[in-house]
Amino acid sequence: MKKGKSPQTQPEEEEGDVVEIVTTTGDRDVVEGHFTSESAQILIGEIMGCNRDLENIKQNINDVQNKMKNIIDVLGRI
Repeated sequence: MKKGKSPQTQPEEEEGDVVEIVTTTGDRDVVEGHFTSESAQILIGEIMGCNRDLENIKQNINDVQNKMKNIIDVLGRI
């Protein structure tokens, strides 16, 4: 970047643009028309649901790891 020049930025999306959301599974949800606070709330709810699911998976992994550790400890005493 040359001295005295500001970096170029991408133009921000304006309200009313069509926003495409692509998940890692390849599913696509398209919000058509105006992107409203209701649309944002729906997406926030989806994020919260995914976060809850991830926390449950983490807890299940911890439970299985503890169970395996207990089994290994029992086998070590035999």
